[in-house]
Amino acid sequence: MSHKKRSPRKSGISNVSEEIQMEPAEKKDNSPYVAQREKIDFHLNIRELPWTEKQKAIIELFLHKDTKLMILKGPAGTSKTMLSMYLGLTLLNMKRVSDIVLVRSAVESADNKLGYLPGDLSEKIGVYLTPFNDKFAELISEADNKRLDKDNRIKICPINFARGLHFAVKFICCDEAQNLTLREIHTLMSRMGEFSKMIIAGDSEQSDLPAGKSGFAAVYDSFNNEEAINNGVYCVELTEEDIVRSEFVKYITKKFKEIKNLHK
Repeated sequence: MSHKKRSPRKSGISNVSEEIQMEPAEKKDNSPYVAQREKIDFHLNIRELPWTEKQKAIIELFLHKDTKLMILKGPAGTSKTMLSMYLGLTLLNMKRVSDIVLVRSAVESADNKLGYLPGDLSEKIGVYLTPFNDKFAELISEADNKRLDKDNRIKICPINFARGLHFAVKFICCDEAQNLTLREIHTLMSRMGEFSKMIIAGDSEQSDLPAGKSGFAAVYDSFNNEEAINNGVYCVELTEEDIVRSEFVKYITKKFKEIKNLHK
């Protein structure tokens, strides 16, 4: 049996070199015992999308057994959320995780706040999870979506209630991480348990927190090095060239970047 050993990569994807090493036919499993839920007993038909070359490299890198956590940075339209949902569903299909945990701050993106929202916790936070549901609808059929929902495979975790949790054998996605403080990101990352994988995605240019309160850029910069890679943490930046939503969004992103630069 053989496996691919991945060399450390700058920003997780450049200068890729791989070599094949032979392993003994039988190898003792020294993995720690972890109490976990049974994996799904059905197959999801996940639609393939026209990924860019960098996005394909991100998929390959994240699915590698040594990758534990990936921090994705990039402007709107670069498919950060779509990539994350695709990877979570793929890990479910591969029987490598038992559940998908979705984390998001309840910070609003509008200048005028909605105020109090009626309903229980699930209903209150559900309004912030619309982007996730949209991506699931694009990636899998309604029948598969309902099956995952019935089996309670997709869980909601407001960042406000993450302290004290332990995520084992799960895929965790924190979207819009630019709206998390440094303490909140620390709390989230320290919930990681055995055989779990996590994606933290955000865009520093779109933070809805008061100036200086977002911890996303500082965390990205702190982990964007060889030491982090050696510990299974990769920082990857998507750019305007990776915007796949539409050519119009590329144009809009470019123009607003020019506006911001003029008013600095």
